Amino acid sequence: MHDPPHVIGISGSLRDDSGTRVAVQHTLDAAAGAGATTEHIDLREWDLPLFDPDTGAAGSGDGPELAARVREADAMVLGTPVYHGTIASPLKTALDYCGIDDVDGTTVGILAVAGGGFPTPTLQHLRAAVLELKGWPLPQDVAIPDSWAAFEDDSIADGEIAERVEDLGATVVAYAGVADRHGETEQSELATGD
Repeated sequence: MHDPPHVIGISGSLRDDSGTRVAVQHTLDAAAGAGATTEHIDLREWDLPLFDPDTGAAGSGDGPELAARVREADAMVLGTPVYHGTIASPLKTALDYCGIDDVDGTTVGILAVAGGGFPTPTLQHLRAAVLELKGWPLPQDVAIPDSWAAFEDDSIADGEIAERVEDLGATVVAYAGVADRHGETEQSELATGD
């Protein structure tokens, strides 16, 4: 683990006026305030063709570089808009380029931004993807329903939502590397016979 911990955020929206991007940045700002170094991966700036395992590195665009950035992170924040009740395809494609070796043991904060009601299925789908990659999703996540009212002038207009987003950023730092710490504790207990 890096000292201080390094946290990346991935915004799963390609919209120029994206509430998801605002929420991920707000989370990263809180993580930085908690002592982490941060990097915001804006998928608009990445060449990520649909994942095809038969194309090899030559046809993968920036996929290998994205996987490397994920692998180097101590923690991640994944943010997605809700499209048809599930994860937006840009974020799903980004995750398709990551293998278990890239995500294994990484602490992950999850947030979803919905134009309508509470995005429970989307949060569950994203959590399932993280678990399949052997990541450690935090028990808390952030749902932002009614996005049309939640954001204003590139900021979060709703104070309660802003507080939850800030808490997510601080918590992802507090638990960065938790899988490593858990493994060290187990190793120590085995060595001492406790």
